[in-house]
Amino acid sequence: MAKEKFYITTAIPYASRVPHIGNSYEPILTDAIARYKKMRGYDVYMCTGTDEHGLKVEQIAAEEGITPKEHANRISGKIREIWDMLGVEYDYFIRTTDEDHEMRVRKIFQKLYDKGEIYKKDYEGWYCVSDESFYTDSQVIMKDGIAICPDCGAVLSREREEAYYFRLSQYGPKLLKYFEEHPDFIVPEARRNEMINNFLKPGLQDLCVTRSTFSWGVKVPFDPKHVVYVWIDALSNYITALGYDPDGESGENFKKYWPADLHVIGKDIVRFHTIYWPAILMALGVELPKKVLGHPWVLFGTEKMSKSKGNVIYSDEAVRFVGRDALRYYLLSEMTFVNDLSLTYEVLIDKINTDLANILGNLVSRSTAMVKKYFDGALDGCGERTPEDEDLIGTASETVRRYAALMDEYRISEAIDAVFVLLKRSNKYIDETTPWALAKDESKRERLKAVLYNLLSAVRIAALLLIPVFPETSAKIFAAVGTDVTDWDSATDFDAVKTWRVNPGAPLFARIDREAKLAEIREYYDSLKEKPILYDDPEPEITIEDFMKIDLRAAKILACEKVEKSDKLLKFRLDLGYAEKQVLSGIAKYYKPEDLVGKTCMLVANLKPAKLRGEMSEGMLLSADVAHKEDEPEEIRLILVDGDITPGSRFR
Repeated sequence: MAKEKFYITTAIPYASRVPHIGNSYEPILTDAIARYKKMRGYDVYMCTGTDEHGLKVEQIAAEEGITPKEHANRISGKIREIWDMLGVEYDYFIRTTDEDHEMRVRKIFQKLYDKGEIYKKDYEGWYCVSDESFYTDSQVIMKDGIAICPDCGAVLSREREEAYYFRLSQYGPKLLKYFEEHPDFIVPEARRNEMINNFLKPGLQDLCVTRSTFSWGVKVPFDPKHVVYVWIDALSNYITALGYDPDGESGENFKKYWPADLHVIGKDIVRFHTIYWPAILMALGVELPKKVLGHPWVLFGTEKMSKSKGNVIYSDEAVRFVGRDALRYYLLSEMTFVNDLSLTYEVLIDKINTDLANILGNLVSRSTAMVKKYFDGALDGCGERTPEDEDLIGTASETVRRYAALMDEYRISEAIDAVFVLLKRSNKYIDETTPWALAKDESKRERLKAVLYNLLSAVRIAALLLIPVFPETSAKIFAAVGTDVTDWDSATDFDAVKTWRVNPGAPLFARIDREAKLAEIREYYDSLKEKPILYDDPEPEITIEDFMKIDLRAAKILACEKVEKSDKLLKFRLDLGYAEKQVLSGIAKYYKPEDLVGKTCMLVANLKPAKLRGEMSEGMLLSADVAHKEDEPEEIRLILVDGDITPGSRFR
């Protein structure tokens, strides 16, 4: 019998800058759901990728002096590295610069235009480069006469251009009817209510779907001065990744996996995925996705993370300090279904110490150590059970039932809480049964066996349920208790493992010294801050008469060479117009002699001659000890004069 399919996607992050930890929650969440569905026997297909077109990428690339594609290649590659580092297992990584995607987007645009769903007109409005969104006068926030983006707080620009529009307004009633007939289309419910009350009921406006003020994007096939805008370009990735073709035979993956079973997106882009995207699909005659999950944000303290605010934590930084699985656990267990997560390193460390080191790690360590100590690492059979065991066994059964129900509703943090109810109950069971006391009485050996057997069984079930959260740690737990019985069906069988062979190892999660770790973290972030520039102390004041004693002249460099047996000195032959002079200067470390010939420099022409390394120096070239940051090397730069200045000219 064929497996039931499950197609799940992330939103594709914009390839302008490297994503921060707030952007990383989504692929971790999506990965956890996908892993759970695989455990349940589904044929899972997970898609993620990068959105790489648009004005912002074009602007950043220009600032960097590279092409937009080169910039997109770098950021997209970095995003893949981060997803891989976080243990995200995807089946397809789509890039909107892929030739296949661009070809299909052109076909989609042409199809919508041919059907009369797209038309051309002039547009004027407020534009946000960061969000790549237009806003009406009523939507923007005005501060001191400056228009501010209502979503990200960036300054908006007033733009007018010719553009193509999608007839979104005509889909308002259809979408409202669909929402009413499919109440679970958008979750959580609060997101659904927001879409209905804030957008559908007030009435939709037609949607601008091309831009002509920049060129980095998919060209409109019949009007190449326009590029297809993000709403069609990026949103279409969910079907182009599967081989959708509006003009012919779509690929096998599209036939097999569409419609998407779940789009996982941030709450800030719910409107795009539940109004714009469904309307486009309706216009194409394509079935709508089954569900859209609009997850909350990861906040730094109480603010949304923003590079402009300087309150960004990056995933590789967090993994550096606490490890991948600990970070995955924290994000998935602390982010609720509806409310934002306030992330601080203090809370992260406390959570690891409490849940992972004390509750989980301690339970695994104690259980396997006691089996090793009292039974030489091997348990055969479940021993002598008593009514005292029923609550633990019943808790395990209820945990599996509750966990599955919550995971099916994508309430990941609550599902994890359910698993920790079992772990806490197991730790309490140790205190209740006192296995160390049972071990002192040989007549209670079978009872001791039952207690330890029950503990290993509870640990195995908990580790199995936590595979979607931290697969690597779950694998370590299975190795520690000595079992490979990890399939989903075995979760409901407390006695699925008859014989145990434990392999106690290092603690799963070492307890973190909170203050020492916070000091390490502060030191790291302090090292990233801009260092102050170091300046030489000013010399004592002089009079104008003192200054006028210095004869500064323009000197053209006729020849330059290194001084033999010296790593520092260069020998110059200089033309002062009225005379030639030889001068030695200790700048060999910073210049190649041949690069200086023909340049004009500044010379202290009346400095008393002196011998250096056997060579006469008849003056001094002016150089700058460049002010530098404390972690940068010292640098000396010769002062060169621009323009056509006659040798011998005096500087005053």
